[in-house]
Amino acid sequence: MWVYLLTTVFLLAIGWFIRDRQKIRNVKDKYVFITGCDSGFGNHLAKRLDRQGFHVLAGCLTQKGVDTLQRSSSSKLKAVLLDVTDHSSIQKAADWAQAEVGEKGLWGLVNNAGRAIPIGPMEWLVMEDYFKVLNVNLIGLMEVTLTFLPLVKKARGRIVNVASVMGRISLAGGGYCLSKCGVESFSDSLRRSMNYFGVRVSIIEPGFFKTAVANLEGIENSLQHLWDRLTPEVRESYGQKYFEKCRWPLRFSMNMLCDGDLSKVTNSMEHALTASYPRTRYAAGWDAKLFWIPLSYMPTVLSDFMLALLLPKPAHSVQ
Repeated sequence: MWVYLLTTVFLLAIGWFIRDRQKIRNVKDKYVFITGCDSGFGNHLAKRLDRQGFHVLAGCLTQKGVDTLQRSSSSKLKAVLLDVTDHSSIQKAADWAQAEVGEKGLWGLVNNAGRAIPIGPMEWLVMEDYFKVLNVNLIGLMEVTLTFLPLVKKARGRIVNVASVMGRISLAGGGYCLSKCGVESFSDSLRRSMNYFGVRVSIIEPGFFKTAVANLEGIENSLQHLWDRLTPEVRESYGQKYFEKCRWPLRFSMNMLCDGDLSKVTNSMEHALTASYPRTRYAAGWDAKLFWIPLSYMPTVLSDFMLALLLPKPAHSVQ
């Protein structure tokens, strides 16, 4: 019996392996729009798809990002200014994309734009801090998706949303984990409704990578700002030592866990755009696959205990 079971599992694995590596054809007549292309994953993916022959439409937040990307790419790649928190900017970019793709529609929409800070204990933040992140990572992603959706439906294309392992398990306070959890939920709902129209939706779940979003200096400066504006009562309840110890897990995460090989993420993005049978979720990075994703499946009491070992205790902690 065990022989038959193992043989079945082996054959299924081989079948999945072969199916997973089947690719679409004629990428040279397909258009892909990518947000957040000034740097990081978006910039890397835009150049990569451009070299493969795609018509890349790149959204950049700054004019410098537009100019730099176009100078380092072929004439097929075209860039446009895009602020995903601005309704008129999104609509203008969609109208521009419509003129570029014509009747072909948009094969791929990659929602990559994002920000992380401010990050800190929940009590240290005000609503404006949450909105700064949510408006980019979640609300902006949703509006871009819904605005570009008719173009994707026309091509029966792909939507690739960049979430995070922090969308599976909340490690830090602030809007980042909230927004990425929202991206997961939005993408799941979108996938189920768009499946009827031949549109595939994939979620990318990166671990820690060295990008502008994971800039240690920016995160530490933001944390210092949050600490400085606390009331004396709140600051006393945490204590100066707590604040100083908060920097250790940040530095460990950014310096030790952060992977500099961005291709581990863009490989997943590319597969979602070019595979005949794209996956629903892609975990990118060794820390995501070996630690964060498994941790998210553990009983809550166990994951809470393990995360508590990584973080300092406030001065007036009752535990």
